[in-house]
Amino acid sequence: MHKVSIIYHTVRKHTEKQANAVLAGLSEYPEIEAKIINVENWQEEADFINESKAIIFGSPTFMGSISAQFKTFMDATSKIWFKQQWKDKLASGFVNSGWPSGDKLNTMNQMVIFAAQHGMIWVSLGLVPGDLAREEEKKEINRLGSFLGAMSCSPFNETCETAPPECDIITAKLLGRRMAESVLRWNKE
Repeated sequence: MHKVSIIYHTVRKHTEKQANAVLAGLSEYPEIEAKIINVENWQEEADFINESKAIIFGSPTFMGSISAQFKTFMDATSKIWFKQQWKDKLASGFVNSGWPSGDKLNTMNQMVIFAAQHGMIWVSLGLVPGDLAREEEKKEINRLGSFLGAMSCSPFNETCETAPPECDIITAKLLGRRMAESVLRWNKE
């Protein structure tokens, strides 16, 4: 059994909705044991995280950057970094903002650099933008055109009941599947 941690922060539950979709994608693989962990409780799950073969990070984008709570988590991992405990684990991420751009790429880049500083190996989304898809049913997948990870847009006037839209949730689920397949490929025994 290969453990995978999904560490995320959410305020209005939009990013949590993505986290659940990533979990759903991972859960399709019986060899994977995945757990969603809120950044505010991450230390309670430190053993599971440290035993994980992969960590998937998730954060809303606030003022063009990662949330303060997620940054606090990042800073708190300095002892883990010093010992290089996460070196060679796989990593990926998902982000959300209220606008189609919302500067989500900056938030994703912060996650990539954070993972690289820990010596982790980044797993990209692996999907072309949806409008390039040849199949009609895939036209909305990865509609925001991300390559590094899953991105979603949740307009400010919409609750988590209606946002992010189903196509962004499917994209997050596909990120979970890609990570599961990557963990299995990377950890062949």
